[in-house]
Amino acid sequence: MNDILAFHQFMPDWVISVAIVVAIIGALLLIKRLVLSRLIRLAGRSHYFFDSLLLNAVKVPLSLLILCIGLFILERLPAEDSNFSEAIAGSSTYAVPVLLIFAAVFFLDRLITGSINHYSNKSSLLQSSRPIVKGISRSFVFGIGVLVLLGTLGISITPLIASLGIGSLAVALALQPTLENFFSGVQLLVDRPIRVGDFIELDSGEQGFVEKIGWRSTWIKMLPNNTVIMPNSVLSESKIINYFYPSREMSVSVEVGVHYDSDLEHVEAVVIEEGKQLMEEHEFGVPTHTPIVFFHTFDNSSINFTVILKGQEFFHQFFLRAAFIKKLHKRFKEENIVIPYPIRAINTEQENARIIQQNE
Repeated sequence: MNDILAFHQFMPDWVISVAIVVAIIGALLLIKRLVLSRLIRLAGRSHYFFDSLLLNAVKVPLSLLILCIGLFILERLPAEDSNFSEAIAGSSTYAVPVLLIFAAVFFLDRLITGSINHYSNKSSLLQSSRPIVKGISRSFVFGIGVLVLLGTLGISITPLIASLGIGSLAVALALQPTLENFFSGVQLLVDRPIRVGDFIELDSGEQGFVEKIGWRSTWIKMLPNNTVIMPNSVLSESKIINYFYPSREMSVSVEVGVHYDSDLEHVEAVVIEEGKQLMEEHEFGVPTHTPIVFFHTFDNSSINFTVILKGQEFFHQFFLRAAFIKKLHKRFKEENIVIPYPIRAINTEQENARIIQQNE
């Protein structure tokens, strides 16, 4: 007991108060971690989403609230040092509101961002616009937080808002190309001529999958595994072919020619039979599609026709066309259907007459 009294007389009161508060804060942080980890594991087993989202969103705000509790306790602990008491009282006057504002801002930011990430997996529109929506929401939350913080600290925000209005006009004029790209990106997301994952072709000839629609540009990954980065303002004014809209299924045309002596009814029946079999057996075919045959040209050495197949998406046409040509070539041999070689006839009488005339 005497040792405790001696230690108490040796150490200042404010040191003991700080040590007590630090111990309380450490204990509360440990309890928070244990309880939250347990609740998060339980929430992970449920079918609901918002319980896990709320528990993850309150991690940082709870730590800030514990710091506020520590300052509140420290302010009310007895201390003989008047300067320390005044300093703690003065700092807590500003620190506690600031910490509470930060806690609210972090909570709202985590809550809104988590909701956007969750619902973007269910909405194609939100999935395409996720970077822009997250950027706008976070800017709004942090902007409101800064204004509330300035008002809490006693700083008048009216002149600041007026200055921001004038400054915004100057910034808008200076960043006109950037803002044009931004609003073009918003227009692309609202009008939705393209979506993330669509296979498109630009009027300049580039083809590829839309990877990302960002603030300034859209990223298009081409088939050779390189990327075209197109400014949104240019893309919004370009002619675009979207091979995934309104449906990913795409017609695949195959050009074929047969000999003039061929029985065209028999040729058509064989082609349709092989096309049906391909649609049913091939992994990229559409089983419900019945192939269509159009005879259209009396060519120099063959009667030409077009076969219309259907693939599940644009990229599948190459595999379907190759498989169909091999199947049809094999079947034509079995059915004695001739695919003629190109034929060129030379009129020898006219050629000889021209040679004789030149020699004379």
